[in-house]
Amino acid sequence: QVQLVESGGGLVQPGGSLRLSCAASGIDFRLYAVAWYRQAPGKQRELVALIRNGGSVNYADSVKGRFAASRDNTKNTMYLQMNSLKSEDAAVYYCYLTTGPRTYWGQGTQVTVSS
Repeated sequence: QVQLVESGGGLVQPGGSLRLSCAASGIDFRLYAVAWYRQAPGKQRELVALIRNGGSVNYADSVKGRFAASRDNTKNTMYLQMNSLKSEDAAVYYCYLTTGPRTYWGQGTQVTVSS
């Protein structure tokens, strides 16, 4: 059974930093593209960063230069380092993995940006 388990969300002040992690199990993680999405209240879920199995990353324009996504295939884990956080970054963040035919989501972790 494939599982994605996120951790690292919380409350941070504007300008602060957080690091999210997502540990995968039940799948050969290194073979597949993974991604971070987020969903704010009343908004559609949006792609934050796509990490290909080779490690290259594409970012949403809104987070370029502030967020850094990465993966460690030896640990079956992906990361999202979020710096210079803004109020508009507040959302539930989800990790995502696709094999092509199938997709998997983490349970989500709340990120709150507030002073």
